[in-house]
Amino acid sequence: MGRQGCSLPTAAHATSVCRRGREKPLVSLPKFPICPPNPSHHGAAAAASLAAVTAATPAGGGMVRLVPRPPLARLRSPPPPAFPLPLLPAPSLAATLLDAISASPSFPHLRHLHALIVRLPLPPTSLTFLLSRLLRRLAAVPLPQLPPLSYALNVFSSVSPPDPFLAAALLRFAFLTAAQSRFLLLLPFRVFSRLRRDHGAGLPFLPYAFSTLAKSAAASKSLPAAAAAHAVSVLVGGFDRHRFVENSLIGAYVACGDVGAARKVFDEMVVKDVISWTSIVVAYSRSGDMGSAEEVFGRCPVKDMVAWTAMVTGYAQNAMPVKALQVFDRMTALGMVIDEVSLTGAISACAQLGVVRRAAWVQEIAERNGFGNNIVVGSGLVDMFSKCGFIDEARTVFDGMQEKNVYTYSSMIAGLASHGRASEAIDLFKEMVNRANVEPNHVTFIGVLTACSHAGMVGEGRYYFAQMKDKYGIMPSADHYACMVDLLGRAGLVDEALDLVRSMTLKPHGGVWGALLGACRIHGKGEIAKVVAEHLFKLEPEAIGNYVLLSNILASAGKWDDVSKVRKLMRKQRLKKDPAVSLFEGRDGLVHQFFAGDNAHPRTQEIKKALLKLVAKLKLEGYVPILNSIVYDVNDDEKERLLMGHSEKLALSFGLLTLGSGSTIRIIKNLRICDDCHLFIRLVSRVESVEIVVRDNMRFHHFKNGECSCGGFW
Repeated sequence: MGRQGCSLPTAAHATSVCRRGREKPLVSLPKFPICPPNPSHHGAAAAASLAAVTAATPAGGGMVRLVPRPPLARLRSPPPPAFPLPLLPAPSLAATLLDAISASPSFPHLRHLHALIVRLPLPPTSLTFLLSRLLRRLAAVPLPQLPPLSYALNVFSSVSPPDPFLAAALLRFAFLTAAQSRFLLLLPFRVFSRLRRDHGAGLPFLPYAFSTLAKSAAASKSLPAAAAAHAVSVLVGGFDRHRFVENSLIGAYVACGDVGAARKVFDEMVVKDVISWTSIVVAYSRSGDMGSAEEVFGRCPVKDMVAWTAMVTGYAQNAMPVKALQVFDRMTALGMVIDEVSLTGAISACAQLGVVRRAAWVQEIAERNGFGNNIVVGSGLVDMFSKCGFIDEARTVFDGMQEKNVYTYSSMIAGLASHGRASEAIDLFKEMVNRANVEPNHVTFIGVLTACSHAGMVGEGRYYFAQMKDKYGIMPSADHYACMVDLLGRAGLVDEALDLVRSMTLKPHGGVWGALLGACRIHGKGEIAKVVAEHLFKLEPEAIGNYVLLSNILASAGKWDDVSKVRKLMRKQRLKKDPAVSLFEGRDGLVHQFFAGDNAHPRTQEIKKALLKLVAKLKLEGYVPILNSIVYDVNDDEKERLLMGHSEKLALSFGLLTLGSGSTIRIIKNLRICDDCHLFIRLVSRVESVEIVVRDNMRFHHFKNGECSCGGFW
């Protein structure tokens, strides 16, 4: 016979007979007194049997000889209860079990708790609540290879009739476990369909069930799923006017990018709370519709931290840094809590503006609010100081950070690259991968390749472009190709750059062709420029800069007929050239704006008079205006007059008037600095003994003692 399970050994099992026929004990018992049990528990027969065993114990202890007894008459003992009754009252017992569930470390432990819960005489409400919490905890602990959903369905099925509260918990469990894999994000919809199929109208759903479906749609960014969640919440649940469900649907539509649908749900809400208002503000901010975001934000009866943060980040992400800092200023003045997201938005706005005093102000707020060691804020500060022209301050922040990640290193490398410190950027990259063991990403290599490009390091650029794929497994993107084209083009290898573009396995974007067009401008490759421009006009038909650059290339070559054709095409497209503008931050933090040929500044006459004196002084030092920086078909005197009206020269003249010699003048220009202004400012830094930092749309130029950090590559 096969074994039917474990059974107690009999007296016959306790001895064995040796070959000589003598009995030999198998078990040796230690010397300790035996306490007989209460006879009432096991009956007189058990007591008599135990007494016989006790009597057989030798006086000196030692070995115990188990003597077989005649079989006793089978006595009827009362059956044990199904489970011992709890000693705690039901509320305290439920609380104890809830604590045990919350602290459960593993799936086997939860199974034991599950078995205990279903066997205890708990009230139905407590049973349902505990099982729902068990499902929530089940989603948090490491699970075995077996499908966790099948076990969760068994938990749900253990309660009859099916409970709506437990059904909502089951859907939440499906959502939490599905979030661990992008292939299972819509798992709650499958569970919902199964519940509907198995139970039909016998299982009514709570509002929380439909909010879980909406969250699942948001996580998967599936607009059809969001619409399906909306439909079943109305048709199955009847919750078309339930605020909790409506807020979840707004969030789902926002995550899926359908702001119109989110606004429709919002407008149809009978009662709106702060979550409703904030969700719509976030929706418009993310979509870039800051006008609508302002309108909704202004109507918000209560503005919470999330709404304020959405406005700050929305303005910053949509190139409206002044408004971003204005909102952030109001936010801090009202005593709102400053979190990592709002602070990062303000840091981004400062980086776009490049203003010094604002940068210092934001850094002070970051430290005052306990974000001094925050890795995200620290990385943002590194980027901000770099873009404000304070590369040494950026390095100080970087070196002082206790923890650094790939974004921190990438920000510092990009900052060094934009300031012309290519060797430092490459050394930092080596430190990153060799000493810090931080794995680079695609952004890191953009910074490294940019550093090589801005310093004319062709060999190093080729090496790191190959290393990116061969050593680190990062496939070059169009942005990486743009860096390589820029590197080759600036070095005069325009034909090789064109061959590289034609050999690309992915489609070149405007940045790639734009870098090649810029190389054609530097080296006067008019014919190649025409070919490149055709691609750009198809990719970016409304990008005015491409038309202007081609026109300037043709004008420099004296091809005025072709220039006229390009300008005619610009008029046909109704494109207008962006006016050149330069910004200068005064000692008091006030930002002054200068346009080319501008007469709007209140000190215009004083500025132009000082500029004429400065030009005369520089001509004594050998300054000769580079007239081909003017691409109009006019005489040389007119060209020189136009050159004197360039916005960066006006800003520099005002800076010398207000700050004087021996100071540092910082200028930000929206376009590339022209050859003549570059020469002019380089000479001023020597004659006037000032340091001048200019940020154009390409990079930073640090002028000092007649030299520029760009080394002629810009």
